[in-house]
Amino acid sequence: MNETNHHLDVDMERTLRAALKAPAAEPPSIVDTVAAAGLLDVAYARHDSPVGTLVLARTPQGLARVAYVEEGQEDAVLQDIAVRLSPRMLAAPQRLDESRRELDEYFAGRRQAFDLELDLRLLGDFARRVLTATAAIPYGEVSTYREVAAAAGSPRGSRAAGNALGSNPLPIVLPCHRVLHSGGGLGGYTGGLERKRTLLAIERGQPADA
Repeated sequence: MNETNHHLDVDMERTLRAALKAPAAEPPSIVDTVAAAGLLDVAYARHDSPVGTLVLARTPQGLARVAYVEEGQEDAVLQDIAVRLSPRMLAAPQRLDESRRELDEYFAGRRQAFDLELDLRLLGDFARRVLTATAAIPYGEVSTYREVAAAAGSPRGSRAAGNALGSNPLPIVLPCHRVLHSGGGLGGYTGGLERKRTLLAIERGQPADA
């Protein structure tokens, strides 16, 4: 064997040894594959919280849905998301990491405002105005249905404002729990009054335990 061939054999042996020691590249996940093909419209994840299980759904435009889920109701929530947003959806928790992190910070009393991209396509014009007014209520403070309706441009629309708040697709993030009756009563809440009390307590400086 001449010297040149000897060096080539040594180099090849080193290359093979290094290749055998190197970890194999992970194949792309099904979520990444589907997304790369442009076939993933909605990524969703379950998230445990002090106010129960949440289902979070995100589109390429941003977080589109935060849903309270009672036992046995998750399939119905996912079906509603599929109908109203897109059936091209997959469980993809990593794509909801930022949303889950900010929610955990909120529940721990460390976050007063969310910094998330939102997809508001589930809101009609009036509901969008109502929830925009609601989002302007400072952390730890409350407003009334009448005041929110007036801020949305409909001073006599307290009941309509209440309906819009009751169908809020992004509770907690768009803080409809900060809206009360004029007399100070809790009013209604899409997740039930106990959840509303918990969220208001968190904002009074009483962080909930996960």
